Amino acid sequence: MTATFSATDHLHMAHALRLAERGLYTTQPNPRVGCVIAHGDAVVGTGFHRRAGEPHAEVFALREAGERARGATAYVTLEPCAHHGRTPPCADALIAASVGRVVVAAEDTFPQVDGRGIGKLRDAGITVASGLMREAARALNVGFFSRIERGRPFVRLKLAMSLDGRTALASGESKWITGEAARADVQRWRARSSAILTGSGTVLADNPHLTVRLPDGEEFAPPLRVVLDRQLRTPAGSRVLDGSAPTLLLHGAAATCSDDRFERVERVALPTPGDALDLRTVLALLGGRGCNEVHVEAGPTLGGALFSAGLVDELLLYVAPLLLGDRARALLQLPPLADMAARWRLQVIDQRMLGADIRLRLRPG
Repeated sequence: MTATFSATDHLHMAHALRLAERGLYTTQPNPRVGCVIAHGDAVVGTGFHRRAGEPHAEVFALREAGERARGATAYVTLEPCAHHGRTPPCADALIAASVGRVVVAAEDTFPQVDGRGIGKLRDAGITVASGLMREAARALNVGFFSRIERGRPFVRLKLAMSLDGRTALASGESKWITGEAARADVQRWRARSSAILTGSGTVLADNPHLTVRLPDGEEFAPPLRVVLDRQLRTPAGSRVLDGSAPTLLLHGAAATCSDDRFERVERVALPTPGDALDLRTVLALLGGRGCNEVHVEAGPTLGGALFSAGLVDELLLYVAPLLLGDRARALLQLPPLADMAARWRLQVIDQRMLGADIRLRLRPG
């Protein structure tokens, strides 16, 4: 039976989703969750999950509500947990507070929850309705659901190109294709990610920091820097080796190093079928480490390999109003197509102006 939701229900769940967004940069590896407790139109408690290991959204909202939680409706963007992790079960807290009804946006498919939270609430006599604004709640935690349901992170490939589809001059020079507003926007996509991934070719060409730079006072959990370097080509002095952020360097099993340039980063050897690291193995490893969203900033070879393997879930494409000419570097290195029927189709899910540049969010299919 499909639940029926009122205008008030929609209003409070939208509020809960806005609260959940406040944990966008800090909850890794946990999902972003918000909670509103209300009697009709009157809100008596609000909360959101701030970071792993700290109380969940429901606990903050119940603390604020106090005795007013009795008989109230709790609006939660994700099914309340039913297990003891770093914190006690939120389903138990809602039961103890004697709320009368719980409205859930998205069910939690994490194996230790997966309906158990809703079941526990119903067994305690609490009315539970789920599915209100489910799509928005899942979108907010697209990486969490990807990791839980597919065993790998959600992969977002960031690209910047000229109007003629070029990413750098033939010499490799690419600073700066886009303007300041677009570059600031990239920092926010980095901040919401669990990991920033690149290849050794980009390290050699650009020597990137791969760190997050947000305005002073904005909190974020530093993403893991991940470098794919099959032959251990990353040179001493590279910024990704400076220890300023957690860094994982993945290399081929046959590669060895006799100096100390990697002493401040973690190295893991992986099998190398052919002449490259197995990208599915890379993503499975990152998923096993709790990475939800992986932000890729790489050259056309690695970006093209991920895309052609069907491992890119979203393209974050910045288009600048300039031309670089036909000798400049192409966007992605992709295999040739036999005919137009084989072309890759992309769906535009969002487009906006950032200064003079256009930002497109696209998804395959």
